[in-house]
Amino acid sequence: MKLQHLTSIVLRLFAVISSVVSGQETASLATGSTPQELERITAQHVPNLIRVTAGIYSGGLPEGEAAFRELADLGIKTIISVDGMKPDVETADRFGLRYVHLPHGYDGISEQRSQELAKAIRDLPGPILLHCHHGQHRSPTAAAVACVLSGRIDAASAESVLQLAGTSPHYLGLYQTTKQARPLSQEQLDAVHVEFKEVAEVPPMTEAMVEMERRLGHLQSIEKAEWQTPTSHPDLVPAHEALLLRELYAEMLRSDEAATATDEFKTWLKDGERQLQDLERDLGALATSQDPAALHLQLAKTQKAIQANCQGCHRQFRDVPQR
Repeated sequence: MKLQHLTSIVLRLFAVISSVVSGQETASLATGSTPQELERITAQHVPNLIRVTAGIYSGGLPEGEAAFRELADLGIKTIISVDGMKPDVETADRFGLRYVHLPHGYDGISEQRSQELAKAIRDLPGPILLHCHHGQHRSPTAAAVACVLSGRIDAASAESVLQLAGTSPHYLGLYQTTKQARPLSQEQLDAVHVEFKEVAEVPPMTEAMVEMERRLGHLQSIEKAEWQTPTSHPDLVPAHEALLLRELYAEMLRSDEAATATDEFKTWLKDGERQLQDLERDLGALATSQDPAALHLQLAKTQKAIQANCQGCHRQFRDVPQR
């Protein structure tokens, strides 16, 4: 018996034993799951948490100790990030959770990455959480595809995972990847070569986009707090957040990747930079404004334009399958 094959068997046995010891169910490797196992899980600190099948969960970014404690209490042993952001390995480690970083985009999941994800949920200690930023688009797709390829759920029920998570139909590549997923044999998964790294290398443009998404989330929280510092995020200074996001747009425009991009893509970036400059200016003027109500309306209008700019750019350059 080859050493690689023997190692794979030992890892699979360890995953099953680990799951049983934690008191959690582990899906049989030989049979698919039942549709009844798919359900939404109530969680206070992990966004959009769902159980895809026994021992496999999908959700949003765990932020802070409370989120990692909640995952540990749930019995999670391994966290797989499919987001481009650098995982918080240090905090996860404090709660005995292993992090693995296998990021993918919104335009779909490559065949190689799909196989790596399938091998990860087969071989790594469970229960396992796959997460992206919001837990709405990339992580449910990754979880569904990995479960189909590894034989945990049948291909016909995969799309229901995306529907429960609220994955937008605009992400054509994600739905396409899910529809094309087919089970692999154990021998095929054994042959997949993958190094389970805690932090993967991410292209600069992707890294910048991830940071932009995070900053946009901050601005949304500020808007909900009526353009003040949110009580849930006392570290956020509204005008400063707009400045940081505007600088990200400026840096992207100066990047090597942007230099070779289409004029249309650069126009989206320039429009976003200009809109954020307006938002920054108005947020700075809010404290001394003679008509704060009117300024609030203008801020909401500008924020809506920023979001529309992002969505329009995403639909054209990010969300569709790349040919």
